[in-house]
Amino acid sequence: MVDEMSPVALYIQLADLLAKQIEAGKLKPRQPLPSEATLQQEYGVARGTVRAAVRLLRERGLVVTLPARGTYVAEKP
Repeated sequence: MVDEMSPVALYIQLADLLAKQIEAGKLKPRQPLPSEATLQQEYGVARGTVRAAVRLLRERGLVVTLPARGTYVAEKP
């Protein structure tokens, strides 16, 4: 869960949680990331927080977003 009292921004906490799921194999390569609405409900955060977290994961190379198709876990290099 994200910690609202932490000095670390919520979107970074969420990105780190999702990254751990990817590394642990809970989210597998080529598998779609849960929807924004699902992540909002699951972690109790705003849509902007989810979008910022996904953007950070994209910058880290952990996910890829395909226009009009969604965001997927990236293949491991």
